[in-house]
Amino acid sequence: MLSPLLLSLLFIGLIAGIASGMFGIGGGAIMVPAMVLWLGLDQKLATGTSLAAQVLPIGLLGAIVYYRNGNLNLNYALLIVIGLVVGNFFGALFANQPYVSADLMKRLYGIFLIAIGLRYLWSR
Repeated sequence: MLSPLLLSLLFIGLIAGIASGMFGIGGGAIMVPAMVLWLGLDQKLATGTSLAAQVLPIGLLGAIVYYRNGNLNLNYALLIVIGLVVGNFFGALFANQPYVSADLMKRLYGIFLIAIGLRYLWSR
């Protein structure tokens, strides 16, 4: 049986993968806020973990710096990678359907950004 934390990490990776496939985003816009607001991770730990999940080739040097400073959970990052791969595929499939217009994509992305921004503004 998978623990709630393990399921949460896989889910974060999946959502980030879907957003990456749909909008070309994932790390700072999805994974970091999710790990901070949902899992309660420290901002630096979430940032380092997000970079490690995207390490090839995006965040290698940044991930090394965070790792050396104790702000990276490699196990979390590896679990997120699994969700990223699967989610990216499904996000790209959805975004490229004939019924999903560019206008709809812009609106969905705008709603997403507002929701994350409001959550950050009203969290402790």
